[in-house]
Amino acid sequence: MPAASAVGTPAGCRLSQPPGTGDPGPAAARPACRVTHNGVMTEPVLKTRTLVTEDGVPIDAMHLPRDTDLAIVLAHGFTLSWQHGAVWRVARRLNRTAGVIAFDFRGHGRSGGKSTLGDRETRDLAVAIGYARELGYQRIAAVGFSMGASIVVRYAGLTGGIDAAVSVSGPGHWYYRGTYPMRRVHWAVERRIGRMITRKWLNTRVSSGRWNPVPMPPAEAAARIAPIPFLVVHGDRDPYFPVEHAHQLYEAAREPKELWVVPGFGHAESGSNDALVDRIAAWAGNATAAGSTTAAGNTTAAGQAATAGAARPDGGDAQPERAGAA
Repeated sequence: MPAASAVGTPAGCRLSQPPGTGDPGPAAARPACRVTHNGVMTEPVLKTRTLVTEDGVPIDAMHLPRDTDLAIVLAHGFTLSWQHGAVWRVARRLNRTAGVIAFDFRGHGRSGGKSTLGDRETRDLAVAIGYARELGYQRIAAVGFSMGASIVVRYAGLTGGIDAAVSVSGPGHWYYRGTYPMRRVHWAVERRIGRMITRKWLNTRVSSGRWNPVPMPPAEAAARIAPIPFLVVHGDRDPYFPVEHAHQLYEAAREPKELWVVPGFGHAESGSNDALVDRIAAWAGNATAAGSTTAAGNTTAAGQAATAGAARPDGGDAQPERAGAA
């Protein structure tokens, strides 16, 4: 009976350097063979990148590649990150259609800084979009969920430079407290103990400062998105923002625009299913392919006007706080 071969060495082959005292022994008579360990890898190794915003905040980002010229930049909701199970599921599903850039907003996950609940986060979205351009994608669609939706809306309306914008479960105005979940969110960000709990248990660091001045409300920014194609997606069972918020965004926007009120859909990433994510991805592909309205790296006319007329010196947008914004 032949002696057992070394672990991982095919039968009939010898090691290139026989073990033991250096005496080659009988194995020297057999040919040396290449040992195959894990076979050939067919998928690229995924990596994270640290992007840096114009105000010096490090942003943790991840690229899911796809052999296409379309990239979807995924903007997550409050207290989540690209590593959260629901966000990762959405990212992987979108990746069936397009390359995906997923990232953590400031104060979330592995990014630096503190969350400003959508105010300065437009800068985080800007570097993620810039990263997609740097990777060579020619068509960019920004898809935002909940807090991320409000950031996508404001970025598209005030800066432009993308080929499609999608708001999923986004608010139409600020300071909404009409549902129990939103009252709980306000408690978490406005109270010191709430911010401490959010930091410790949800890995989200929230700024203690209030908005001053108040960022432009989403519906007003939506009015400036055209000619970028704009899709509003909302569930009729959203426990955070009633469907009236979606109608407010849609009615404020100009063509090209589209509204989907999805029966049975709850809220944001956790409430979405594969079929809905597939529909959004297909819409993004069609909207950016059929006569894209923006050139890579350029701002739209609406965005240029907004930048000239409403930009803050520090790069944000603002307007006086009004009673109607609550």
